[in-house]
Amino acid sequence: MNKQAIEAVIFDLDGVLADTAHFHFLAWRELAQTQGIDFDETFNECLKGVDRMASLELILRQSSRNYTHEEKQVLANKKNQHYQQLTATMTPADLLPGAREALEAVRSAGLKTGLASVSKNAFFILERLEIRDCFDDVVDAALLTHTKPHPEIFLTAANHLGIDPSACIGVEDSLAGITSIKAAGMFALGIGSANVLTDADLVIPDLRHFLLNDYAVN
Repeated sequence: MNKQAIEAVIFDLDGVLADTAHFHFLAWRELAQTQGIDFDETFNECLKGVDRMASLELILRQSSRNYTHEEKQVLANKKNQHYQQLTATMTPADLLPGAREALEAVRSAGLKTGLASVSKNAFFILERLEIRDCFDDVVDAALLTHTKPHPEIFLTAANHLGIDPSACIGVEDSLAGITSIKAAGMFALGIGSANVLTDADLVIPDLRHFLLNDYAVN
């Protein structure tokens, strides 16, 4: 990407702007335990960037029984109810370090901001964190056909913003998310470890290290 090419930054939510991953872990672990399935932090890492039903499928593969579609829907709803109870306690203090500053920097630079989260609770969480107004567009995951690592969510965000994907930075903390960004033809900024997010164009530890000048923007 050449300088002055960037027109929008599209963020993931979980693990990038707020640490909701732990809430997901607690809700999934409780659900797994009701089904006699072992669930730990290591397994939870495999669910990063994966939507609710796909995550449930991965968990239920560890069971010796088969589940009907209706049973899966009931389990998914139970997990989501528990997750919503946990996230209802969130406040702006739960924003990850550097998150608000990064959003403000993007807005101050005159760039568009988008949110590309597979969470169907994204709108609710943004309200709890009091950052809904920081985004020009929030993709409604419920309306998507494909989940990450498919590029649909990032392509949808770019389309809603009216920006060509090649002029967008995607910000993600998961392998599936980075793959989704790259498949959409965007610059992929990874949040986390460069040893894990090997396909990212650039990796930073967290948004305290977010500097627009590093990402092809004057």
